[in-house]
Amino acid sequence: MPRSRVPAERRLIESAAVMLLDVEGTTTAVSFVHGVLFPYARTALEPYLRAPAGDREVQSDLRALRAERTREADASAPRWDDADAISSAIAYATWLMDRDRKSTGLKSLQGRIWEGGFRAGALRAHVYPDVRPALERWRGQGRRVAIFSSGSVLAQRLLFAHTTEGDLTPMIDGYFDTTTGPKREAASYARIAAALGAPPAAVMFVSDVAAELDAARAAGLRTALCVREAAVPPASDHPVLRSFGEL
Repeated sequence: MPRSRVPAERRLIESAAVMLLDVEGTTTAVSFVHGVLFPYARTALEPYLRAPAGDREVQSDLRALRAERTREADASAPRWDDADAISSAIAYATWLMDRDRKSTGLKSLQGRIWEGGFRAGALRAHVYPDVRPALERWRGQGRRVAIFSSGSVLAQRLLFAHTTEGDLTPMIDGYFDTTTGPKREAASYARIAAALGAPPAAVMFVSDVAAELDAARAAGLRTALCVREAAVPPASDHPVLRSFGEL
């Protein structure tokens, strides 16, 4: 079982210059993502793609999904018919959602759908009550804050601009998604540290997924396992916290 944080771990956390945060299960409840955001995108997918606007962003997402389908190794994936790209995109995107795939094309498409929902007031994002006070505290301490999520950068910005605790984007300095790289690969975290202009050892990554923390640590980042709702923390050798008040 994870041990309680010792003073040496506390010093490592307190000296971090950049706080890099996961979203789902860390700043925001898993139930909001899976129970509100994902169903909203699923319901709005076909009307969104079949809307007459046909803007360049939608076309870009269609091309991304088409390219991903071309590389798809799973034979059960629905076939793509270029003569009916919209229907093909709907079928493939639905197939990806059924499998909770971290598809860059799908995440971009979902982000655009959520944009309409947030701007129309149909969506309001959950964040845990300790998130805003922590962001304010870190800002006062001169630390920077960045987000790394499998959701698109657009979706991240929308979520933090429309939360139950108000607009948090003025306190966030950077956003990273899977265009930077997979969350379970060390190279992704090295790229983020470089983009932030910070030594890896000056960046603290907080997530609820131990495999992501393992990758971050392999890149030289400091790490903390965020356990929000589980009664017993999962087995991990990363420092454990239940609230951002501990950071």
